[in-house]
Amino acid sequence: MYRAITTIVALLFIFTGLATHAEPIGYFTPDDVTYDPAIPTPEAFLRHELGAQPVRPDRMVDYLRTVAGLSDRISIETIGYSHEGRPIEFLVVTNPENQSRLEDIRTRHVALSNPDSGTQPNDSMPVVTWLNYGVHGAESSGMDAVIPVVYHLAAAKGDAIENTLSQSVILITAIFNPDGHSRRINHVLKFMSDVPVTDPAHAAHDLWIDARTNHYWFDLNRQWLLQTQPEAQAWLSKWHQWKPNVTVDYHEMGSNSTYYFHPGVPNRKNPLIPDRSRQLLKDMAHFHAKTLDRDGTLYFTEEGFDNYYIGKGSTYPHINGSVGILFEAGAARGGAIETPNGVRHYAANIRKHFRTSLSSIEGARSLAPQLLDNQYSFFQEAKEQGQKDDIRGWVFTSPDKARLAHFLDLLERHQVQAYALARDVTVDDHSFQAGDAYLVPVAQAQYHMIKGLFDRVRSFKEAIFYDVSGWTLPLAYDLDYAALNKKAWRADLSGDEAQAHMAWPRAEAPDRASYGYVFSWEDYYAPKALNRLLAAGVHVRGAMEPFSVLTSKGERHFSRGALFVPLAGQDDVDADSLYEHVTSVTQIEGIPVHAVTSGLTPTQGADLGGRSSFQSLNTPHVVLVFDDGLSKYEAGEAWHLLDKRMQIPVTLRAKSDLMGLDWSRYSHMVLPGGRAALNSRSTKRLEQWIKEEGGTLIALRQGAAWAQQALLNSGGNAKGKDKAQAPKTSQRTDYADYDVEEAKDVIGGAIFASDLDITHPLGFGYQDRLIPSHRNTTLVLATPQNPYATIARYLETSPILSGYASDKRLAEIAGSPMMVAERLGRGTVILFADDPNFRATFLGTNKLFLNGLFWSKAFRAPRSIGDEEENALAH
Repeated sequence: MYRAITTIVALLFIFTGLATHAEPIGYFTPDDVTYDPAIPTPEAFLRHELGAQPVRPDRMVDYLRTVAGLSDRISIETIGYSHEGRPIEFLVVTNPENQSRLEDIRTRHVALSNPDSGTQPNDSMPVVTWLNYGVHGAESSGMDAVIPVVYHLAAAKGDAIENTLSQSVILITAIFNPDGHSRRINHVLKFMSDVPVTDPAHAAHDLWIDARTNHYWFDLNRQWLLQTQPEAQAWLSKWHQWKPNVTVDYHEMGSNSTYYFHPGVPNRKNPLIPDRSRQLLKDMAHFHAKTLDRDGTLYFTEEGFDNYYIGKGSTYPHINGSVGILFEAGAARGGAIETPNGVRHYAANIRKHFRTSLSSIEGARSLAPQLLDNQYSFFQEAKEQGQKDDIRGWVFTSPDKARLAHFLDLLERHQVQAYALARDVTVDDHSFQAGDAYLVPVAQAQYHMIKGLFDRVRSFKEAIFYDVSGWTLPLAYDLDYAALNKKAWRADLSGDEAQAHMAWPRAEAPDRASYGYVFSWEDYYAPKALNRLLAAGVHVRGAMEPFSVLTSKGERHFSRGALFVPLAGQDDVDADSLYEHVTSVTQIEGIPVHAVTSGLTPTQGADLGGRSSFQSLNTPHVVLVFDDGLSKYEAGEAWHLLDKRMQIPVTLRAKSDLMGLDWSRYSHMVLPGGRAALNSRSTKRLEQWIKEEGGTLIALRQGAAWAQQALLNSGGNAKGKDKAQAPKTSQRTDYADYDVEEAKDVIGGAIFASDLDITHPLGFGYQDRLIPSHRNTTLVLATPQNPYATIARYLETSPILSGYASDKRLAEIAGSPMMVAERLGRGTVILFADDPNFRATFLGTNKLFLNGLFWSKAFRAPRSIGDEEENALAH
């Protein structure tokens, strides 16, 4: 019966012309295993063999749910949804007896991670193995491999599978990134041919970033730490509910490579990872090698990939008492592709991932005593290390309660315990006040995670990084924070345990005003509130100077950027509707709104109707340029910030299609980094739009370097490389040292400090002049002649806060502009050397980017000899 079904399916695809190098289930499964016919094979259910095409997410979910419904070995639940509403499924696979007492197994297993529980590992405990499928949507075999794995676990018969399931709990997530995978399959089907085309130039083999990422073009494999996307939030919550012993992560790499599995490069291990973890990786590797050797598969280990950045799927487990294993298959992309190692077939990649899934399960079962002991010992040692650490805790605060709440939410997701600060404490002349600050003691189970989140790392064995080298997250959130050493630490500093939802800013509805309403620009979500008011037709004025105002609750002081909503001049909004609008600011954003009783302020020269002290603000109409060599990541980060967080509509437009725009519709254009140069026609039109029509360009990284040269006629070191030729007597270097030597002068994704002009409208909303930002390029912007144009400048001395940068690069960057803003005719050009929206995590610099939307016309160019006409236009 089985052979008849597979023959019919194969014939069907011969006649329909959809098959490339598809295979029946027997191609994937071991030869010595028999299967329960009650469980449908993938080809019988999907109506095509694996490898014919990537499996659509909805069909994959249907298959997983169907098999789970037929098998007493599998339970399944939907743990979350993608941005586009696609489900993420979570399967628990073990024998029926274990299924009946699953919660008891989970509770006892997780207790091993609690150093105070008294629970120790024993032979009756099943090992817990977690299999990740599909974090990168473009890497289809890493998703589709889940299908034969689930089929095998549900249908395989015999003593071997029974022993495995009695001694294991196998956790499976599918699909990590359904939105990206959906884009991938649509692309493959769009270019599918009757005759398989193996030419790498064929369009079906293209599409990488679009499908690799989620809806907002985020790399979800960088989200284990940062936790800004719903897919990652769903799976990390479930991961910590189980705390698996082994975490397996399936990917694809360049087609010309063979097959890779951990351990990674020996010298590129994060120092927070115990040596024991690497030894377990090597022990597990023998199981994979044995399987791949049997199949004659080419593979490699300890080359190219590392375990340094703790925020990716194969490294995060190592600082959480687990072992993370990365698998990478040379991609077949469109189904079959020519490579130096022969034609690469999609079905063959599925088979490799399927076979190493089984070797991972078997390796974990065989090494269960060592893995369970690793979990137990890791957290016991963590508590002891925390008690001995010179730093006993970290204290942090911010005047912006929204950023504080976001950070507390991040700590909760990583199971780091934070507490309200019970007593005032002063560290290095900075006072942290009880009731406004929080405390994280290091002597807790998540000691390693705390070190990873808070420490500023500046010492590295090698300067080669697969990803960023610095990710000190209090800096990313621009929090005031400090380490508490033994001398500063007191047991009575810890108050009640902090809860993010309780810390979220709340505000009472304002009194009804007789003159108007005012609220601060310093809150993270103030731009969201402002845009909503402007879009509703509410007239809003922004303060150019600090001021005091008389309110129904007495005199209040406000900083630059504060927003005044007058009752007068609201032509389209009556007083009752206006009150409802400003009340929504308190209800939705939690920002206090104050009822103003008089336009005459106690502050000299800053009355609410002032000509210069206040400026009317306008609704931004934003076009975001993407594609054609621009960084999809940066475009997605800006899109996510504006659309998802701030609810500001964004028009997405390809760089190659700018001439088709109705430019008059837009007030702002965002140009990300990457290959940012526009063609001559688009450049000319852009310059006209800025100068004559008053448009504002916000350009990031390479986009900023191009704009500075093309529009502002400034020099600068756009590539960050010395132009001088090497002397003839330069020192020779062996090519064997190429990687290490070439990496010395990179910037490995580090955090830099700049001095911010908080008196400039584009610096409004900040109280502290020091602003951290994320930098991963070597480009350097030229210092403008305009003395007011450098909004933020890297510190002259010690500009790096965390991460790696060579002394050469530090010397180039020190004192150079991080943010530049120049008026150009009627418009404005705003340049960022860094990405202020990096991975939706640098909440501290988001406000700089958003200021460019609302305050880009709030400043003037300097008046100098010969430019009176241009300045007249600018005003």
